[in-house]
Amino acid sequence: MIENKILYQIKTLEKMIFRHCIENDEFKKKGVDGVPEPVSTQAQIIRYILQHGSEEIYQKDLENILNLRRATVSGVLQTMEKNGLIKRVTDLEDTRTKKIILQDKAKVIFSKNKKALDELENVITKGISKKDLEIFSKVINKMKENIGETNYNKTN
Repeated sequence: MIENKILYQIKTLEKMIFRHCIENDEFKKKGVDGVPEPVSTQAQIIRYILQHGSEEIYQKDLENILNLRRATVSGVLQTMEKNGLIKRVTDLEDTRTKKIILQDKAKVIFSKNKKALDELENVITKGISKKDLEIFSKVINKMKENIGETNYNKTN
């Protein structure tokens, strides 16, 4: 039965979350890339940089953490820089790399959506015990580890 297939379940949940974000008043404002801010790659980048504020962040870090290709991250960063969300500064120790600095505009956009994201997290985890959520996290992390070990992932 198709309803029991894991990939189908994951994709269905992703679509439901995305639809909720689009239809919910808290998320109706479009992000700078035309995608609702809380679900966009830009929002993921902003969140990561905010969470690691004391560290120097480079494009390669974002590629690895977000599991995205170099071209994808590069394009998103170019758009973010063009829209004044980030600034890229050449690293003094390695001039081939550029540090990514978050601008105040990005912080404002992210803080506006944080409350709505927290509420959505509460909605999707309602009625699920802490123990079950821990198991879910372990399972998802193991699935990500498994897919990361495949030849397909290493060659593409």
